[in-house]
Amino acid sequence: MSPHHLARLIGAALLIFVVVIMAASGTYVVHPGYRGVEVTLGKVSPAFKPEGFGFKAPLITHIHPISIRQQTAQDKAECYSSDLQQIQVVLRVLYRIPESSVVKIYQEYYGDPYESLIAPRVQEALKETAAQQSAEQVVKTREQIKTRSLELARKKVGALLVIEDIVLEDITLTRELESAIEAKMVQEQEAAKSKYVQQRAQIEADTAVIQAKGEAESIRIRGQALKDNPAFVDLKIVDKWDGLAPLVIGAGDNLLFQLQELERLRQAAAHAPSPNAQTPVPQRRPVR
Repeated sequence: MSPHHLARLIGAALLIFVVVIMAASGTYVVHPGYRGVEVTLGKVSPAFKPEGFGFKAPLITHIHPISIRQQTAQDKAECYSSDLQQIQVVLRVLYRIPESSVVKIYQEYYGDPYESLIAPRVQEALKETAAQQSAEQVVKTREQIKTRSLELARKKVGALLVIEDIVLEDITLTRELESAIEAKMVQEQEAAKSKYVQQRAQIEADTAVIQAKGEAESIRIRGQALKDNPAFVDLKIVDKWDGLAPLVIGAGDNLLFQLQELERLRQAAAHAPSPNAQTPVPQRRPVR
């Protein structure tokens, strides 16, 4: 092959390579959930690039993707309560970057937005909130602590970023403080139990008094009714009689005898000898 043809072949290959490179560098793709920041020779464009395909100036323009999806970051915070007790908090922060802040965050802040913007403000909000409560109240009212901390963190961050939620995964106290709180809870439970027993005993006593008063009043009413209507007793006896002869007889203050006892006395009297009867004198037989 002559040098002339070889030069032409090399030139064509270089031209094709340049065209390919220019075509590749002259286009971009922004994936779903992202927005693109256009930078041309170090200058940032004020408008972000939406998701999708587009063209850009080859070699001199770059598109940097910024996620606008909700993200989750895990963090720890060390706080002190109003009674100067140390509290360790493990939390998760749910946040996202609004598309209106994509260009400004890329242009004015370096690194991860959470580390530089959100984490310091969330920890500061937690410390301010915990400092207003005792350690025991921080544990008992963790939902209120979370709500107040979220409100303060949003105010501190402003509209640049959106903090969706703060999740307090764990609140850890010192061992001594946990033991003291546990002992206090046991005492409160014992006191509540004793109070319940006293209240129950008082209720039972009041119920017994009410029942006794009711029975006494019932007896008084029945006694008054019997006094006003003596024939009512006879009527009740007739209503209750089962048709059988009574086993005892008597009236008033006299003694009551069983009918069987009376029958035995009657038979004994019938077989007893008459007091007027003469006893026969036996005769002697003559002796021979």
